Amino acid sequence: MSTVNQKSLLSIRGLKAHFDTPDGVVRPIDGISYDINRGEVFAVVGESGSGKSVTALAIMGLLPTLEIDEGEILWKGEDLLLADEKRQQSLRGGEIAMIFQDPLSALNPVHKVGKQIAEMATIHQEIPKRLALERAVEMLDLVGIPEPRKRAEMYPHEFSGGMRQRAMIAMAITNKPDLLIADEPTTALDVTVQAQVLQVLIDIKDEIDSAIMLITHDLGVVAGLADNVMVMYAGRQAELGTTDEIFYESRHPYTLGLLASMPRLDDMGGEPLLPIPGSPPSLINRPSGCAFHPRCRFAELPGPCNEIVPEPVSVRGTHLASCHRSDDLEGVTVDELRAQADEDDLLVEDVVVDAP
Repeated sequence: MSTVNQKSLLSIRGLKAHFDTPDGVVRPIDGISYDINRGEVFAVVGESGSGKSVTALAIMGLLPTLEIDEGEILWKGEDLLLADEKRQQSLRGGEIAMIFQDPLSALNPVHKVGKQIAEMATIHQEIPKRLALERAVEMLDLVGIPEPRKRAEMYPHEFSGGMRQRAMIAMAITNKPDLLIADEPTTALDVTVQAQVLQVLIDIKDEIDSAIMLITHDLGVVAGLADNVMVMYAGRQAELGTTDEIFYESRHPYTLGLLASMPRLDDMGGEPLLPIPGSPPSLINRPSGCAFHPRCRFAELPGPCNEIVPEPVSVRGTHLASCHRSDDLEGVTVDELRAQADEDDLLVEDVVVDAP
């Protein structure tokens, strides 16, 4: 059995899982391991289809068609893969809560928002309906919704996008969970509302002393909020480290590629961006060896890059990279990567709007 961090709320160890589909076996989770501690923001990043959301739903036990092949999901030392449905239901919305990508589809359109939030309290706390409704009003107020008592009597379609997202957060925190899983919590929101929603999440985390698992493709959000980051690619763990290690000392070509393709707020000169060539692979027919090797600028072919699946190795302390060439990438920066690509004419000019 793998070593478990005794301080962790959640420990994932060697988790592998698959879906059976008419087209073949899909493996969205293939050997990932990480810990989430109380009080931290743990970010999971990667392109669409990398396995980010499936990982979260597996923790919540919300994918009955997902077959777990091996590994452990340890919640305060308890293996949730061995827990019965009654135990999993007691955890969902109680000790572990999830904020879904699309609140309009997650909220029931025929029930008032206050009633839906109150149900969370009545299920897990067994309190009278009247007190549960008061609790719902308190939660709406806590997440910054104006006139919370009036809003509690409204239906989801009467809320703006930002307010619906806040209502989802209110529902998630009703029972003061130890872990909040936020799956793309700012999708489809404008920039101003995004900032407000994210600040609500951080304030709530501090208020109830919880941890946040933040699933996102937005590296700007990660840079501003996260303590630790796991980068996923094709269902596998590409890199794991602190936010500073991932952003400034990356040792995986995929992470470097993500960073090089991201505009920077401090770049007023419109420095060109470097896109990652190609597209993410199918999880049914994943490339041999390192799944990233067909898109990798550093791959040595033929060789271990296309022959052997790389295991996560420590590049320094708890900073892990799953790359055969991680030692060669020490000191490589995004600026150097862009400079080399410029010589090969691979850059994409960023669009700059002059200030009036």
